[in-house]
Amino acid sequence: MNTTTVDGIIEAMGGAEATARRLGVGTEAVRKWRQAHSIPSRHWPSIIAATGLALADMPGADTIESATAMPDATTAPDGATAALALADGTVFWGRGFGAHSAGTEPAEICFNTGMTGYQETLTDPSYAGQVVTFTFPHIGNVGTNPEDTEAAGIAARGLVIKQDITEPSNWRSRQHLDAWLRGQGVTGIAGIDTRALTIRIRDGGAPSGVLLFPADGRFDLDGAIVRAKAWPGLEGMDLAKTVACTQAYEWDETSWAWPAGHGRQIAPRHHVVAVDYGAKRNILRCLAAAGCRVTVVPASASAEDILRHNPDGVFLSNGPGDPAATGAYAVPAIQGVLAAGKPIFGICLGHQLLSLALGGRTYKLARGHRGANQPVKDLATGRVEITSQNHGFAVDPQSLPEGVNVTHVSLFDGSNEGIAAPARRAFSVQYHPEASPGPSDSHHLFRRFIDMIEAPT
Repeated sequence: MNTTTVDGIIEAMGGAEATARRLGVGTEAVRKWRQAHSIPSRHWPSIIAATGLALADMPGADTIESATAMPDATTAPDGATAALALADGTVFWGRGFGAHSAGTEPAEICFNTGMTGYQETLTDPSYAGQVVTFTFPHIGNVGTNPEDTEAAGIAARGLVIKQDITEPSNWRSRQHLDAWLRGQGVTGIAGIDTRALTIRIRDGGAPSGVLLFPADGRFDLDGAIVRAKAWPGLEGMDLAKTVACTQAYEWDETSWAWPAGHGRQIAPRHHVVAVDYGAKRNILRCLAAAGCRVTVVPASASAEDILRHNPDGVFLSNGPGDPAATGAYAVPAIQGVLAAGKPIFGICLGHQLLSLALGGRTYKLARGHRGANQPVKDLATGRVEITSQNHGFAVDPQSLPEGVNVTHVSLFDGSNEGIAAPARRAFSVQYHPEASPGPSDSHHLFRRFIDMIEAPT
C-alpha cells in the first residue's frame, strides 16, 4: 500500500469512515479528497499523529509554502499562542490559557475520559508529573469553587483541551477556570485535536512533553524537545513525598450533601490512621462519614509512627509515581502494621504498596487507566461496577504469594484491580471508590473496612 497517496493515507487511517471520524469531517469530504487527490493541509497534523507518517509523505507537501501548522514546525502559525512539544519532535499548536510559561517542567502526557470533575482531576495529587488531556470537550463550563478541590493546590503540570474555555454557567462557580489556573501558575492549551493526541497515546503509550505559552510569543521548541527527550519518565520516580503532608494532622470533614455542603464528624466510633502518599480529600471525607476519627500522617511515617496513635485501622492512600520507588520506605512501614495485626485498607498507590508489602510486584502500564467509566468485576460476586480510576502502574497478579487473593479485575484489559489477604486483615483496590469525580458504585468498600475493624479477632 502506497501511503503517500490519498487512497493510501485513508486506508492507513482505517478506511473512509474511520478517517472522517478521526478528523472530524463527513464521509462526503473524504470522498472529495479522493477525487481531488489532495487532503487539506489543516488535517495533516492529525494524520501524522495518528499514522506515524512524516510531513514529506503528505500529498502536496513539496509545494506547500509554509509548514507552520505542521507537527515539526518551528514558527507559530496564525492565531497560535501556545504549543505542546513532544519528545519525538512532534509539536501541536494551539491557544494558551492559564499561566504563561516559556516551557513547563517536562511531564508524561496522559488522557482522561471523564465527562465531569475537571477541577477534582487537576487537584488529584496522583496527577503529579503529568499533563492531562481531557477527551471531554466542555472543560471550564462550570467554573471552579473552593469545595471541589482534592488537595491544597493543582497537582497536574498542565492541561490540554479541545475547545476554548467558555464563561462558567453553574450556581456553585466562584472563579473562572482561566483565572484559577493563573492564580496557581498552571498552563493550559486549547484548540488541540484531542482525538488525534488521545489515539497517539492509546496506540503508542504516553509520551513525554513540554507545554509552552510564552508571554512574548517566542517559542524555544528545540529546547523544549530536548528537555522532554531527556526527562526519565515516571518509572523509578518517587513522587509521593512531593505531594504528601509533612506533619500529622486531624481530619473531621465529611462528604458534601445538599444543601449544607460538607459536614463534620462529631461522634466518631473508630480511629483510623491514614498514610498520606497523596491522599484525595474525598477519601478522608468518606472515612470521616463512615464514623471515623481520622489522623493523617506523612508518607514517610514508620510503623512505629503509625502505631503510636493506637489506631483501630490503617488506611493507605492514593498517590503519584512508581510504587516500587515509594515502596523503598513505605513497604517496611506497612509490613510493621501488618505484623501488629491492624486492619488495612488501600486505594490506588496504597493498593500497589500493600501488594508489594505482601510479596507481590508491580509494573508500568503502557497507557494507564484514567477516567470515570472503567468497568471492574468483583470475582466473588460477579458484580460489575463502573469506577473512577487514575493510575499508570499495576500489580502483577502472578507475583502474589499464597494467601493473597485477586478480588477484582479490569474488564478493559484484564489487569488487577483488587486483592485481599484475609488472614492478615487487609484488602485494597486499584480504583477510587470515593469517586470525586465519578460514579459511587464502589462506595460500599468503606463500609467493608469498618466491618473489618468491628469484626472480633
